[in-house]
Amino acid sequence: MSPLPEPPTWTGPLPEASPPSDMAIYQLPTGTYETRAAFAFKGGSFRDKRRFAATAVLVRHPKGDLLIDAGFGSDLETHIQALPRMQRAPHRLTSTVSEQLKSSGYDQGCLAGVLVTHAHWDHVSGLGDLQVPIWINEGELRYVRHARDAQVFRDVSAGHEIHEYQFNGPSYLGFPSSFDVHGDGSVVVALAGGHTNGSVVVFVTLPTGKRYAFIGDLTWQLDGIRRRVERPLLMRSLADIDPKRVREGLLHVIALADAMQVVPAHDVTAYDGIPLLPV
Repeated sequence: MSPLPEPPTWTGPLPEASPPSDMAIYQLPTGTYETRAAFAFKGGSFRDKRRFAATAVLVRHPKGDLLIDAGFGSDLETHIQALPRMQRAPHRLTSTVSEQLKSSGYDQGCLAGVLVTHAHWDHVSGLGDLQVPIWINEGELRYVRHARDAQVFRDVSAGHEIHEYQFNGPSYLGFPSSFDVHGDGSVVVALAGGHTNGSVVVFVTLPTGKRYAFIGDLTWQLDGIRRRVERPLLMRSLADIDPKRVREGLLHVIALADAMQVVPAHDVTAYDGIPLLPV
């Protein structure tokens, strides 16, 4: 198994950001499902069982809070049954995003919406429990209209306000275009594509200077970053609409791994250090 060519480590200055002092992020784990490492990344062992995370991230900002993805929802069993049989896996629902927000006493009037990294079921199941706008770009809207694996999104998004944002900003850390959510560089959405039409990476910078790259499904596990490997050929052909573009995006974030915490959506350990929402 040969790794991808090693990209030059990012040594230039990082984009300017001025996050407000009261900005913060929290992880909201909603459950896990099981798969084999052999299906997750090239060189993975079939004997190695992995728990795939279904975790949302709450980004608190005085101009409006956002969730990055929505995790598992209360209708998870229905959503699982909507999948092809070969995609169903042992799974565990812990507590939905909606339940965690309520138990913490969080004022959902502060929540501007859910920004989805892409519209696959395991990122959007929890939308059905939230009455907030869905932030999504034009490319992903095109994807969800017809894609067979976007049926859960079509179901849970019914009745929601759709907030369509535009990539009106410049290239960002190797990605071709960007959207600065608050205009201060603290939350920047970069178009990645490849996994779906409008799949994105969300870059977050905290007041401490700590930076995160929430990369959705550019890779499913941190092994993809550390070993410089992509998905196995079969999974690339099944999961990605443009594997070459996914590979390019993966190399971009590999180059950034020393400069920020890279968080593949489904790696449980990638969220280490991000606090839970206080109860």
